[in-house]
Amino acid sequence: MKIGFIGIGIMGKPMAINLVKAGYEVMVSDRNMAHCDAVVAVGAKKGSCTEAAEFADVVITMLPNGPHVKDVMFGSGDVAAHMKKGSTLIDMSSINPVASKEINAELEKLGINMLDAPVSGGEPKAIDGSLSIMVGGKQEIFDKFKDLLGAMGTSVVRCGDVGAGNTTKLANQVIVACNIQALSEAMVLAQKAGVDPRLVFDAIKGGLAGSTVMNAKAPMMIEGNDKPGFKIDLHIKDLNNALDCAHAVGAPVPMTAAVQEVLQWMHNHEGGQKDHSAIAQYYEYLSGIKIGR
Repeated sequence: MKIGFIGIGIMGKPMAINLVKAGYEVMVSDRNMAHCDAVVAVGAKKGSCTEAAEFADVVITMLPNGPHVKDVMFGSGDVAAHMKKGSTLIDMSSINPVASKEINAELEKLGINMLDAPVSGGEPKAIDGSLSIMVGGKQEIFDKFKDLLGAMGTSVVRCGDVGAGNTTKLANQVIVACNIQALSEAMVLAQKAGVDPRLVFDAIKGGLAGSTVMNAKAPMMIEGNDKPGFKIDLHIKDLNNALDCAHAVGAPVPMTAAVQEVLQWMHNHEGGQKDHSAIAQYYEYLSGIKIGR
């Protein structure tokens, strides 16, 4: 099976590498073609977006947001016009589910199938191939590509028709952001009360408050490590999509709105390119402490 992979960034690069290692023929493309070199080094081909589309049985996109996917598919990239009839787009970008449905409607006119399949797990899980992948699309298309998706993730779940994958991802991003915010408040509370945040983390991580988010982000907060596995600006984008979707369907999301304001504060204070665990720095600023230091 030939794969055209468009979008070789923090997440796309290791995902494409894992596809090559799994034995797939892969052609990679990116706005900055130098990003493709690491994937080419393990056996991929490199080409333009249209070359990747003509080469592939399935095109995978991993792009920042809905407008970027639409531009690649129908605008400056013109990918859809170069895809084979009966081929499939798997959009692994995290975008508004409304946009996923709009893209699917246009592709159906061209006889092209689609799955929306956003991921969770950040760069570490993209590297080791243990992402959680949330998929929307027809059952028969999902069944056809489940093994391919399994080369990039250990959890591959169909959540419904096109748009369901990104709806699930928005739910995921709400939970992750609110967890990080709560963890930040708790670590500051502990330290201000004279208790070592490291010991608090060790004591509670095996209990009901424990989570994958805590295990990944508490050590980063304590060490002052804000190297991005998932950038604040990207989480702002996801929560903007979540808020837009929630407003459209009438879902109350006051916690999401609150954490979005914290993320926006970080963006406005030169924190947009930091890891989303740097939400803790907002609380450090307010409290006058450095967690664990």
